[in-house]
Amino acid sequence: MSDDDRETIEIDGRAVTITKPSRVLWPSIGWTKRDLIVYLRAVAPAMLPHLRGRAVTLARFPEGVDARGWYQTNAPRGAPAWLRTVSLISPAGKALTMCLVEDEASLVWAAGQGTLELHAYLAPIDRPDAPHALVIDLDPRAPAGLIDAARVALDARAKLEARGLRALAKTSGAKGVHVFAPVSGATYAETKAIAREIAKELTAADPSRITDRMAKAAGAGKVLVDWGQNDAWKSIVVPYSPRATVVPLVSTPVTWDEVELAVRASAPSGLRFAPDVVIARLAQHGGDLFAPVLGERHARLS
Repeated sequence: MSDDDRETIEIDGRAVTITKPSRVLWPSIGWTKRDLIVYLRAVAPAMLPHLRGRAVTLARFPEGVDARGWYQTNAPRGAPAWLRTVSLISPAGKALTMCLVEDEASLVWAAGQGTLELHAYLAPIDRPDAPHALVIDLDPRAPAGLIDAARVALDARAKLEARGLRALAKTSGAKGVHVFAPVSGATYAETKAIAREIAKELTAADPSRITDRMAKAAGAGKVLVDWGQNDAWKSIVVPYSPRATVVPLVSTPVTWDEVELAVRASAPSGLRFAPDVVIARLAQHGGDLFAPVLGERHARLS
């Protein structure tokens, strides 16, 4: 490989070598691996707190979004010695060595591997049954779309707040919405039970447009309220992660005012954010709208 096909970036005393930095990963707009790295370095102060201490699954598309991609749970071969990893045993008894993406150098290294998305567990590795949030994953099934998911998100917010929980929203970066309720001292069994209860209530209130059943045949044209995301072996895309969509979109924290406005206007564009817009939003909002998810003073489940 020629020198033109690689770059070395010095980050906090670590040399991160990027191969083929000019490779186009999003052909629709000509966005390259180098563009991805520039974006990730810009959002790293907001993104990294959501990754630290959590095992990460890498969604890798080394040839770009138009080519084959895969979810990688084990650390790739040839990972640098300084990259932290954690050894876990899956429920099926499989030994895993998973990445910890905890600093800017690790984030840039992951991008260099063609990682377009980062998915993390809800609990830290040192407290694997202590999720930091209850999650309601709203996944619209065609022909339902993003606005349908946003409308259900408003209903989910009301259900959570009625239980004394604070609700925060972020876009999935694809077609859905994630509603988080920060919790403290809860287990996955407890968060899953409440999420399932809310899913059943939402479905009962409007079964024509909402379902809590995973079977696709049962939910065509409906918004799936995925309560099963509250599980020790389920990861979810982290805030500020790009998605492997046709054009680069980002899983973006939003205000409830923004959700309400998009629903009233039936404007999905109000909940779709390109990387440059996300960088500007961080400045506009004075930082990470999702920071409360990581705060110390979380609600306790009764």
